[in-house]
Amino acid sequence: MPIEIKMPALSPTMEEGTLAKWLVKEGDTVKSGDILAEIETDKATMEFETIDEGTVTKLLVAEGSDGVKVGEVILILAGEDEDASSPAPKADTAPAPAKAAAPQKEPEVAKAATPAPAAPQAAPAASGDRVKASPLARRLAEQQGVDLSSVTGTGPNGRIVKADLAGAQPGQAKPAAAAPQAAAPAPAAAHTPAPAPEGVPSETVKLSNMRKTIARRLSESKQQVPHIYLTVDINLDALLKLRGELNKGLESRGVKLSVNDMLIKAQAAALIEVPSCNVQFAGDNLIQFKRADIAVAVSIPGGLITPVVTGADTKSLSAIATEIKDLAGRAREGKLQPHEYAGGTASLSNMGMFGIKQFEAIINPPQAMILAIGAGEKRPYVVNDTLQIATVMSATGSFDHRAIDGSDGAAFMAAFKRLCENPLGMLA
Repeated sequence: MPIEIKMPALSPTMEEGTLAKWLVKEGDTVKSGDILAEIETDKATMEFETIDEGTVTKLLVAEGSDGVKVGEVILILAGEDEDASSPAPKADTAPAPAKAAAPQKEPEVAKAATPAPAAPQAAPAASGDRVKASPLARRLAEQQGVDLSSVTGTGPNGRIVKADLAGAQPGQAKPAAAAPQAAAPAPAAAHTPAPAPEGVPSETVKLSNMRKTIARRLSESKQQVPHIYLTVDINLDALLKLRGELNKGLESRGVKLSVNDMLIKAQAAALIEVPSCNVQFAGDNLIQFKRADIAVAVSIPGGLITPVVTGADTKSLSAIATEIKDLAGRAREGKLQPHEYAGGTASLSNMGMFGIKQFEAIINPPQAMILAIGAGEKRPYVVNDTLQIATVMSATGSFDHRAIDGSDGAAFMAAFKRLCENPLGMLA
């Protein structure tokens, strides 16, 4: 009997993905563990391996296809005892679900056409100018040139809300609204991508699922999460000295600590010391974590991924160094498993290696804080009441003000600074 290989869920939030590349072709024999395809999710581009064995008889989804739903059949295998050519005729009928994807546009067309007959039904609902509508719906209607009296409200007591305007047709505005309508398109245009300047050489690059997700999530974060930023300057000389001594001792084990490894440990220790910052805002509740899992930002082709060092507060520096080296390497190769980049109670983003002195990172919801690390550089610095030259680093914490007060954020930054300047404390 033919084996149907379906689009897998490669991340906890994945509902659909892009079949970026087939790594097999029709007629190939595969066994358990073989890589079938590269699939682009909202988090990363990952390899998809089979647990079945057989001969590939039909590839049902074309390479590069977007929006392939989780659970959709993408490939047909013939079992070991089957004639590889026999499932082919059946496979020709199998694409019906895939071809059915084309009519998905029909509901959109139908939906767009539906409001036309709806308008006469809504007309009697209007009574003069007393139309019940939310302020946002009124503003959007004015911008789009929609007559609210022709829209049926689905809110409380028939109140017109934003969602009711989704299928409304412009050009039905009252005569009185005609004048403001001329100026209204300006706000709408702000949400429409501007065309490229004429005469300038350019190319249009299609956004990956990861880049779309980054754009959506970070936009939502800045719009919905009230950020508060706190910056401290840290003298790194003691930390750099200890790092050099530890690396000499770890040389025989093939382990080399980076400054980032030590900062991960310091952040985790500071979160345990100031538990009011190791939290997550959850509407009417506040989730307080008993462990510090640090998500570390790693740049990969086409985007950013945050592998998580679980329980960093209890791990040794050598364990953190070994783990983050492995996670970052596999992240760049697209070989991380979903549980290795999902979660995290807080994040760390280090741009010091690029010479960035200071920056403010955007919180990655549902986390409530992220630490932005700048470059360590020689600066004039007061040490023991005397002006000296020290290696100084600026660190900026971004905090979700719904969950973390400024004083708690300040306490965390003070603890982080103290641990970095007295690094033996994080080893105790």
